[in-house]
Amino acid sequence: MTLRKYLVLAAMVVLGSLGDLLLKRGMSALGPISIHDWTQAITALFNPWVAAGVVLLIGFFAAYSSALSWADLTYVMPATSLGYVLIAVLSVFVLHEDVSVTRWIGIILISSGVAVIGQSHNTTDKVAHGPEAIL
Repeated sequence: MTLRKYLVLAAMVVLGSLGDLLLKRGMSALGPISIHDWTQAITALFNPWVAAGVVLLIGFFAAYSSALSWADLTYVMPATSLGYVLIAVLSVFVLHEDVSVTRWIGIILISSGVAVIGQSHNTTDKVAHGPEAIL
């Protein structure tokens, strides 16, 4: 795998984690949103923290789409789970959340699974084009 591909996977982890963190920050400031008043969800987009989170998650989606163009879904999805580690660390230090021992154990288990998958090789040899691409 090339450096560019590693950078795309790293961008997915970082952009997704930071986007989620900013969304959490913004939504915590706004308080609970009711499904019965959908306008609250729209006004939430004007919160600078939420808006920044959405922009970062759009960047995540762009990197994710790029990765799916050259790698197996079963390779890309586990790579994104490395974000669980980053989210937990950021939640502790930025949001001052308490992460229980049970959650840390779960994060370690997920990371171990990702390490195993990372040792496998990507079986996508070429990208199919046309109608056969979705078959």
